[in-house]
Amino acid sequence: RVTPLRQYESVMLDRDRLNDLYVQLGQHAAEDVVCRALEEMAARLGYIDKSYHAADWDNLRKNARGLGAIADQLGASMLAKVARDVKNCAEKGDPTAMAATIARLMRVGESALTEVWDIQEI
Repeated sequence: RVTPLRQYESVMLDRDRLNDLYVQLGQHAAEDVVCRALEEMAARLGYIDKSYHAADWDNLRKNARGLGAIADQLGASMLAKVARDVKNCAEKGDPTAMAATIARLMRVGESALTEVWDIQEI
């Protein structure tokens, strides 16, 4: 008998970082920046997944580095950390570690996107 394990990680956002964006840019401009960042994060997660399956390590590293920078900007520090872990695994060429960190990146990425979207709605 096999019991599937559901993995879930709580993603905490640095709300102060988002708040700083709104203070610096104003409501309308900050909403535009956050929406574009969410779209870019989602796109990069997709590119990373495609690159992983195609074994395109250069593109994977590039997109993981970019995803980490965007996540930092929005206060999604865990997503930024996992994106750096993926980049490091790609550089080291460890397929087992890469599979695990890609799976974690997708979980954390999905949670971070949802969390930022929910906070923005507030």
